[in-house]
Formats: sequence, C-alpha cells, structure tokens
Amino acid sequence: MAARRHVPALAVAVLLILLAALDLTVVLLWQPTTRSVLHDVLVVVWPLPALAGFLLGTYELFLHRRLVAEVGRIAGPVFVEHLLPSEVLRTFLASVYGPNVANDDVVAGILGGDGMRPRGDDLTISTSTTVKLELQGIDTKTYHFMTTQRYQFRNSVPVDRFVIFATSNALLRDTISAACRYPLYELYFIPDSSLFLDSVDDLRQSTQIAIDYLDHDGQRRSAEPSQIPPVEVKFNEWANYLTFFREPTGTLPKLSPMSHMSDLRIFECDLSGIADDHVVRAICGLTVSSRTLQRTNDGFCYWQSPYPSFVDTISFDATGLAVDHSPRHEFRVMPFTFRSTEASAQWLEASELGDLDVQSWLLPGHGVALLWREAMR
Repeated sequence: MAARRHVPALAVAVLLILLAALDLTVVLLWQPTTRSVLHDVLVVVWPLPALAGFLLGTYELFLHRRLVAEVGRIAGPVFVEHLLPSEVLRTFLASVYGPNVANDDVVAGILGGDGMRPRGDDLTISTSTTVKLELQGIDTKTYHFMTTQRYQFRNSVPVDRFVIFATSNALLRDTISAACRYPLYELYFIPDSSLFLDSVDDLRQSTQIAIDYLDHDGQRRSAEPSQIPPVEVKFNEWANYLTFFREPTGTLPKLSPMSHMSDLRIFECDLSGIADDHVVRAICGLTVSSRTLQRTNDGFCYWQSPYPSFVDTISFDATGLAVDHSPRHEFRVMPFTFRSTEASAQWLEASELGDLDVQSWLLPGHGVALLWREAMR
C-alpha cells in the first residue's frame, strides 16, 4: 500500500526534473543571434522545476514516513484519550476484521460490560486479583461451593453499590457480563435448577463484603468483611440492570423478565452500610466471600472473571468435600485462560491441590474449572 501511495508523487518529481533538464539543454544549445524573450524566459524558469522535483522527491523518499510517524506519535494519544475506549477499539477491530456486529463481543470481553462509559479511567479493571475456591460437603449429594474474590482496581470505581446476579439459565450466564452496565457485580451460576431457590437463599445469607474506599473528602479508608443484607431487585426493574431486558443484545432478541422469574435473581448491596458512617464516594478494592448450594454429582465447579483482571493466584481447597460414606475423589484443574500449566493436566488427591500461579490477564469469559471424579486408584 505504501509503495502505491508514493509512486505518483515520485513520478511527478522525476517528470519535473526531466523538464528542467530539457529546459537547460535548450538554453545551452540554443544561442539566438538576436535577443529572444523566449530564451530569456527559459533561462529564468529552468531552475524552478528542478528545485520542485528535488524537494518533492526528497520528501517522498526520506521525510514522508518520518513525518507521519512523528505526527501520529504526538497527536495520536491526544485524540485517543478524548474518545470512548469502546469506540476506539470498535474502529480498530473493524479495520482488522471488517465491520461486524460480533466485534461488540470482543469489545465487551476486553473492556468489560461497562466499556460504554465515558472515560477510560472509569472502567472496572483489577490489576491485582486473588481467588479462593473451597468445597464443603453437606452429604453425599450436595455441597457448599464457597468463593472468595479479592480485587484491587486500577482506578477507583465511582460507585457505592454492588450487584449480585444468580441464575440457573446457561444463556443468561453467558450474556450477563456483556449486558450488565453496573461497574461492580458478581455472577453466580447454579447448574441444577431444582436447587436454584435454596442456593439463592444460601447466597443471601452468606455473602460478606470488604472494601477499600474513598470517603466524601477523598480519604482512603478500609472496611472489614461484613455481611450486608442484599436487597432483591423486583423483576419489573430488571431492565435497569440488564440491557437485554430493554433491547436486543447482539444476536439475542429482547427478553421478557416474566420468562425468567424462575431462573434469575438480582440483588443489590449498599456498600455505605459497612463504611463506619462514612459516605462511600468510590471503591478502590473489593473482597467478596459467598456460598452457594451445588450438586456433588455435577463433577465440576468454576470461577470466571467478571471484569478485565490481572489474576495473581487461584487457590483450591477440596479436602472438605468428602463426608461419611462418600466415595474418594480425585481432582483436576482446568484453566481457560491465555496460558495454562502442566499441573492442570494431572488428576490429584484433594490434599495435593495447590495454588494455580496465573500471573496473567483474564477477560470476562476467562477463568478456571475444578473437575472431580471417583478415584481410579
């Protein structure tokens, strides 16, 4: 492309130089016996096309690329900083893959569901994240799945609310991250629909939240883990939390809240309730501990990142899954991330499960699964 762009300008430069050479040749060979106006004009004019051709050729061959690169280096970041991050990324993706509505899925994956917010420093991006997954058996058929996620955000998130989504619908599970416009949330999936209501009650009673926050005066403070009673959002207000209840989302048509009253619950927590009488202006760090009820014979549990997050470690504790008369299990860690480790390919005893050293960015849709089966040995 670059070669085709420069050919016309170089051709013009060569033509101007040839014209100047022809002019000079005429001046040198043509010596009129009487004064000629045409000869005088040729004497004066011939350096002009030579100079123009030389300058144009020099610019095209030596200066053009450097000038364009320098202007891009200086002005590019200034322009980009004043554009919506989602629009910058969407334009870039269209230039690479072509215009396609599916590009929005990539935008949501990289920026999170809040990628339409006005400034890049308002995005929910965790630069230090740790996760702990723990299994605690109740009986041979059910267990408590306990998760603790700790996030430290790149920039403080200007919000004082935390939203919890719980669903037993796989379609909703895979769409909520892209459809949610609330910057702080967690999504819980209960595969067995018959346990959904009991699991939701378990979630409501067990959720504990700790925050690092900025108060009204901009002072950074911390609040210890506290159990905040989540307030259930009425189904006729779900459209305020998820865009697919207001309009089509990608290839998904607009959904009716009435159709999902049996497989979706939304809760909201007021983070000011644990802020020691301070006003929460923004959240700098968030730790969420929760518990859901699951079926043991599902044979798996998993965690997915709700926001773009740099994950340091993910740890596992499955020693409590075994109860009286239950078979002995062996476990396998299955990351679905940018890169994995050799340990993820091994079946291990519960006591052999260690920390998964991730040290990588995880985007919404990335995470880790823990599989189990009856021990083969």
